[in-house]
Amino acid sequence: MPLIKLTEGGQAATWADDAFVFVTDDEAVPTQGDVVVSFKRFKEDGEALLAGRKVGVLVQPGEAIEDLAYDLPRIAAVVLAFPKFRDGRAFSSARLLRERFLYQGEIRAVGDVLQEQAQHMVRCGFDAFEPSDGSDPDAWLKATRRYRHVFQRAADSRPSIWDERQGVPNDAV
Repeated sequence: MPLIKLTEGGQAATWADDAFVFVTDDEAVPTQGDVVVSFKRFKEDGEALLAGRKVGVLVQPGEAIEDLAYDLPRIAAVVLAFPKFRDGRAFSSARLLRERFLYQGEIRAVGDVLQEQAQHMVRCGFDAFEPSDGSDPDAWLKATRRYRHVFQRAADSRPSIWDERQGVPNDAV
């Protein structure tokens, strides 16, 4: 699947090579290379998987992101699944990762990922996307900037319209 990554602090978007190999629960894990495994498999084999490689964890909407909190400093990517575009639980998980757990690694959206969701995904903390609608990086970046003003604070640190009206500097929020 094509992968779009935000770069330069969200100011640019580019096609990116995916360094990770997705490994299903019934597949043998390759001895070398970076892998993405299911949440279940990570809970069972996490310590062994983390030896000498980057590991990503695929989290389905019903799985508690809080259960990864202890291991987050060692996880290179958290891959949040959108089985249907209208299932928004991954938005909440991304926001928890960035704001509560201060996760600095990659947060990737996979599944039914649409360009119309781009701005909301970025505001929640996503920085990598596998668009299912054929979007290219330019269209994706344009969608993240669709609206000049925002009403709430979020993981992207954009000031709200209320802060802008009060003259609150960006770094003070």
